[in-house]
Amino acid sequence: MKRVIVVFILLPLFLIFGGTCVFIWNMTKLDPPKEALLIKNLNEHRADFETLRDMLLADTNLSRVAEWGIDRSKPFFLGYPTEQDFPLERFHKYLALLKEAGGKVAVRGEGPHAYAGNIVWGWGFAGNTHHIGICWMDETPTNLISTLDGYRSHSEDSVAYRHIDSDWYLWTDL
Repeated sequence: MKRVIVVFILLPLFLIFGGTCVFIWNMTKLDPPKEALLIKNLNEHRADFETLRDMLLADTNLSRVAEWGIDRSKPFFLGYPTEQDFPLERFHKYLALLKEAGGKVAVRGEGPHAYAGNIVWGWGFAGNTHHIGICWMDETPTNLISTLDGYRSHSEDSVAYRHIDSDWYLWTDL
């Protein structure tokens, strides 16, 4: 009887408690990379970032590309593409460039002055997620900051940019 209690009651409770502790620790540990490391990565992989930028600006119907698939607006599609949804060779080229550049998601804005970039760091869960990315913009954003290190926004929906060089920026929604 004692063995049944241990196996079917105490062991699952212990696993649930341990898993909850690990989850809470991960959710409360906000440790974004330093901007010097991000800028160094951009400079070391500039050709990859520029190729990704050119591809994103050419693919005007894409919003996001990542290992999980694509987010396309016209016609709407979200998921892992087939050849009918998006050229697979091009999709795999995106993934290879993202991996080489240290990016997690390639993103593209809409409109005539669309930004193109990579999300390089993310933290959070569900609706409470924060990001840091490297992007290219042909217009200077109005919400520039002097450094990303230690930056925290006072508004939930704001994005701040830190100029790197030419039309390249770090951005965050921390």
